[in-house]
Amino acid sequence: MTRDIIALNDFIVLIEQSTAEETIIDKCGFEDEVIGIAFYGSGNVLLSINQGDEKRVFNNTKGFAMSFFVNDKVEFVHTISPEKPLESIVIVCSLTNLKKLPNQEWEVFNEQLQDLINPQSNYVEGPNLYMTHEMQVAVDKIFKTTYKGKTRMMFLRSQVTELLAHFFALLAEGPSEPLVVKDQEREQLYRAKAILTNNMVAPPSLNELSKLIGLNSYKLKKNFKALFGMPVFKYLQQERLTKAHELLRSKDLTIQEVAWDVGYDSLSSFSNAFAKKFGYRPSEIKR
Repeated sequence: MTRDIIALNDFIVLIEQSTAEETIIDKCGFEDEVIGIAFYGSGNVLLSINQGDEKRVFNNTKGFAMSFFVNDKVEFVHTISPEKPLESIVIVCSLTNLKKLPNQEWEVFNEQLQDLINPQSNYVEGPNLYMTHEMQVAVDKIFKTTYKGKTRMMFLRSQVTELLAHFFALLAEGPSEPLVVKDQEREQLYRAKAILTNNMVAPPSLNELSKLIGLNSYKLKKNFKALFGMPVFKYLQQERLTKAHELLRSKDLTIQEVAWDVGYDSLSSFSNAFAKKFGYRPSEIKR
C-alpha cells in the first residue's frame, strides 16, 4: 500500500495505490474538518465510512466519484483484495482554507456543496456520480506520469484542477436519470473496457465481446455508453488515437508504423481521425 500526500496550494491530495498479494484492510482519517472529493480509478474495493456505531458501506468503488464532509471522528476503511487493487485520488480542503480560495473557486464550492460547507454532523455525504471518460483519463494520467520534482507538481496541479472542473461541471448540469447498473454488470463493463484497450489491433466484435464478458449485447451497448459516456467502439477509437499520439511523441516510428500499431490499416483514415481528435495531423508531430 502506497500513500502519497501532496500539498497543492490550499488543497491536500492523497494518491493511494495498492496491489496487495493478500487481502488487506487499510484505515485512514483526517485531523481537521475537511471537504473532500474522491476519485476511484482501477480496482473495485469495499469502502466503509465509520462514525461511532454508524457505518456507510460502498460495495463497489471502481469508476466512482464521491464528495463528503468529515471531521476527526470519522474513519475510512478500505478492504483490498489481490484481484481488486486500489487506485484512488482524494482531494481535500479544510473548511478554513476553503473560504480562502479565489472568489470563483469558492463560489463553485459554495453553490454546489452547500450541505458540506455547513455540516450538521461528523460525516455528511455530498453528491456522488460515476466518472466520465475525461475524468477517467485524468485519473489514469496521474498514476502513469513519470515526471519528477517540480515538473510533477505542475502536472499534478493541472490534473487536479481538471478533475474538479469535470466534477463540478457535471453537478451544474443538474440531476439526471440515475444509472442503475448492478455491481456484477459494472465489473463486466470494466472488463470489456480493458479487453478493448489491450486488443487495439484486433479487437473482438460486439458479439464476441459480449460473450467474453458474459453480458448480452443490448446491455453491453446501453450500459457501456451510460457508464463511460460513449459507445463501445467510439471508446476504442479514442484509445487508439491517444496511444498513437503517445507513440508519435515518444518512439522513433514512422506514421505508418504507428497507424499499424494501434489497429489502422489505412494511413489516410488514421490521419483524418487523428486530425479530427487533436486538431492537427500526425505529420506535424514528426517534423
